[in-house]
Amino acid sequence: MPLDEPQIPKSDDLRQRWLDLRQAKPGIRNRDAAEALAVSEAALIASGLSEKTIRLQPDWPGLFARLPKLGKVMALTRNETVVHERRGTYSEASFNDHVGLVLGPDIDLRIFLKSWRFIFAVEEESRRGTLRSLQVFDKSGTAVHKIYAEDGTDAAAWAALIGDLRAPIQSAQLDLSIAPAKAAPRADGEIDAAALLEDWQNLKDTHDFVPLLMKHKAQPNQAFRLAEGRFTARLGTDAVRNLLNTASERAVPIMVFVGNPGIIQIHSGPVMRIQTVGEWLNVLDPEFNLHLREDKVAEVWRVEKPTVDGIVTSVEVFDATGERMATFFGKRKPGEPELEAWRGLVRSLGAAA
Repeated sequence: MPLDEPQIPKSDDLRQRWLDLRQAKPGIRNRDAAEALAVSEAALIASGLSEKTIRLQPDWPGLFARLPKLGKVMALTRNETVVHERRGTYSEASFNDHVGLVLGPDIDLRIFLKSWRFIFAVEEESRRGTLRSLQVFDKSGTAVHKIYAEDGTDAAAWAALIGDLRAPIQSAQLDLSIAPAKAAPRADGEIDAAALLEDWQNLKDTHDFVPLLMKHKAQPNQAFRLAEGRFTARLGTDAVRNLLNTASERAVPIMVFVGNPGIIQIHSGPVMRIQTVGEWLNVLDPEFNLHLREDKVAEVWRVEKPTVDGIVTSVEVFDATGERMATFFGKRKPGEPELEAWRGLVRSLGAAA
């Protein structure tokens, strides 16, 4: 939850209000409890410091060096409208300054450490039994990334990680800072659309697209509007549901990107069990779960980017504030052309009314 101002409530008082809320609303999620109590999720977790909630040192290289030893875990990344859960084993991470990569067959991450600030080891009871997790938060106390122990997790390695990284002072006080306000986008007319489209035409790699946006000082969905009819097409707001159902029916392997300012988490492979529950559109597979607030979908775009491997097509989803919810690609690796089955799937998605 973004903070209007840094809040450091007394931990004992907050802890009691949290306990009262959980008694009144059994099963309430911590994120929702924090919002109801008008505090950050990190402050909520810190209020419960005990033998079961432990503050860890923000030693990010040390953390990632230990994660592969845990064995199978569940990695969770979310933003305001989408939750991405992937089970597997962390591979060794590599870092270039504050940017890191975990390139595993199961857990695939792009890491931006400038947004990482606090970390806790948490053990709590739920309807599913005891949940053990490592929870990372940014400077405003908003969750960045969480790692949950599974049946196949190495319990000794988990305990050793907590013991090695345990903070010497178990303080509930957090040096929170206000989440920076998002800069207002430039008006479309202030952007040189012809120059943007010329640079777009000359792309060689999908990774060059973010620098292109930065060069032209354009927001992603703003650039998509300016490129509509040439490189982009607006799709209906039901396109995500249709995409997932068609990928499941046709057994088309896809890539699902979900992120926040601190991390992007990627699933590559099939999606099988698609189910809608209330406002949530879900993928409920053994190793991959996706939970997307379909009622928050405001814009969906089919986007084509030239590369040395040919055109790469994505489906990109935004909420009403212009925040990216999720991005979908056909499964591919650099040096390989895009799957024709993926292109056919995307072409089958209906245009916006």
